[in-house]
Amino acid sequence: MQDLVAGHIDIVMNAATDALSQVRAGTVKAYAVMGTRRLSALPEIPTVDEAGLPGFYFSQWFWLWAPKGTPDSVIGKLNSAVVTALAEPQTGSRFADVGQEIFPLEQQAPQALGALHRAEIEKWWPIIKAAGIKGE
Repeated sequence: MQDLVAGHIDIVMNAATDALSQVRAGTVKAYAVMGTRRLSALPEIPTVDEAGLPGFYFSQWFWLWAPKGTPDSVIGKLNSAVVTALAEPQTGSRFADVGQEIFPLEQQAPQALGALHRAEIEKWWPIIKAAGIKGE
């Protein structure tokens, strides 16, 4: 983001949380949201579908992980606490303020997390391999 603001690079694909203050300040221009819905924090910014790049989705999400073998009862308690916290109006408001969207309730379960994780691996792994990207 610093290089974009300084004019060293022309474009960046970045998380809304990283760009929101710069977009609001007018120091960078947002061309599209890389998701299926407009962000409530920036409703004037079109989605990639609306901007002419249908299906070019990328989203930032945060997950709560537990060690392998954690009892299902513990996972259930943790998930219940997170779902309860995410349902609080203040939580939703704070997330929206920083450009984050809360997943719909049906996607806030461990099974949904697993499905999303597998889908993201299937989507990005071939791209990573084709680009020759290696972990450092």
